[in-house]
Amino acid sequence: MFKKLKNLTVTLAIAFVALAPAVALPSVAYAVTDAIQPGLCSGANIDVSGNSTTCPSTGASGLNTLLVKVVNIFSAVVGVIAVLMIIFGGLKYITSGGDSSNVSTAKNTIIYAIVGLVIVALAQIIVRFVLSTSKGLAG
Repeated sequence: MFKKLKNLTVTLAIAFVALAPAVALPSVAYAVTDAIQPGLCSGANIDVSGNSTTCPSTGASGLNTLLVKVVNIFSAVVGVIAVLMIIFGGLKYITSGGDSSNVSTAKNTIIYAIVGLVIVALAQIIVRFVLSTSKGLAG
């Protein structure tokens, strides 16, 4: 009993340490993005002729920005849940004791979690494609 509790505690501690950078990195990215000076562009839009140029507008409407934020939050939540389910499926697989029904349940949990991660990644790609296409049509 105590050995299982110890193993569970160690596994959760390792998962926490592994997931901590995923939580910290978005705040660092926002801090770097906000540090760009007002007169500068964030891309490589350099005019070597000496003429002053302004940064091109992003053309993002409020709806596009809201949609991107919602998809990003949804993706982060589903990603964390999928990683936790993979860990849970692995623990179930390890503790199945060779019982075929428990092994198949654990494998299905892992497979469905990976399929969920793939669907979330494809949703990100589709949303970004649609938004970039709609910006091109509007501009």
